[in-house]
Amino acid sequence: SSTVSVFVVSPDTHSERRYDLHTTIAQLKGKLETVTGIPVSNQKIGVYKGEDDTTPIAILDDDSRPLGYYSVVSGQFLKVQDTNPSLTLTGQFTDVSQVEKFELTQEEYEKRQDTVKTYKQAHKMGRFAPKEDAPLPPTSEQIASEMPIGSRCEVVAENGITKYRGTIRFVGETEFGNKTGVWIGVEYDEAYGKNDGSVEGKRYFTCPPSRGAFVRPKRVTVGDFPPEDLGLDED
Repeated sequence: SSTVSVFVVSPDTHSERRYDLHTTIAQLKGKLETVTGIPVSNQKIGVYKGEDDTTPIAILDDDSRPLGYYSVVSGQFLKVQDTNPSLTLTGQFTDVSQVEKFELTQEEYEKRQDTVKTYKQAHKMGRFAPKEDAPLPPTSEQIASEMPIGSRCEVVAENGITKYRGTIRFVGETEFGNKTGVWIGVEYDEAYGKNDGSVEGKRYFTCPPSRGAFVRPKRVTVGDFPPEDLGLDED
């Protein structure tokens, strides 16, 4: 094909253009002036493989040569620099450092009624939305009603796998374990426990040694759990 599709990049513009390879560089500069706003006399044109490349493949510096002389192919970039930007204002339309900024102090911002913050406050959005109260933990009375003393139960061990059966003998707060929260005192069917219903000299219930344990309610399930048949009965 005698035409190529290239990207024209200047300080203020970025576009894709098609040019005939027989177009001379002088003619190309005339076309680029209408695209970039850079006068022909101020143009320096480099051919680049990629937009972020800093080393040009070629510099189009001979106005009498055709574009094809420089082996330009589709997909390449023609970067047009302004050799005298002070006269043409090139780049000044995209240089935000020269734009006067409108600034408010925090106090002034808080007084305004047309800000995003006041809108969110009025419509109770984001961090201004009403917070739902966290559910209160169940009381000793509530737990006791769900896990009555004397109920049969199954307790999940700390490993989350093993389960032990027993009978609930105590429900309430204790003087151990930071003295917070409700504990369930269980008398196991077998010697899986750690005590006889007393801890640190205070008795909460009575059972044979090594069959008592205190666990949190979340590890206890109340239900019809008959004593396990461990196969220890003699014929």
